[in-house]
Amino acid sequence: MASRRIISQEKTLLEKDDSIGSSPAANEKSNIAPAVPAAVIFKLLAFTFAMIVVPIGSYFLTVDNVFKGNSTFAGALAAIMANVVLVAYIIAAMREDQPDQEEKQQQKGSSRGEDKKSR
Repeated sequence: MASRRIISQEKTLLEKDDSIGSSPAANEKSNIAPAVPAAVIFKLLAFTFAMIVVPIGSYFLTVDNVFKGNSTFAGALAAIMANVVLVAYIIAAMREDQPDQEEKQQQKGSSRGEDKKSR
């Protein structure tokens, strides 16, 4: 036969207090920092805006002024400008990631140096 549990004496998940006892969350404060820095979000928004404005703007600026009504050449230029914005975003993202990679390499190098010194 199955044993019966007395439910009225047990605490529910919401009633349990993490600040008492040896739980991992007892002495830690919550980390409420955003997962992505604000500069990254602003850079993404700027490139999104550029991805919309630059190709459309280049089309309408050049269709009559430069290419004298030839929409094929103006459309090709708009496509090229969209690719230029995309490549610029990729380069900016790679440059942003380089300091992080260099820092990781320096940390690995310094930990290896300490290992050699301790021998």
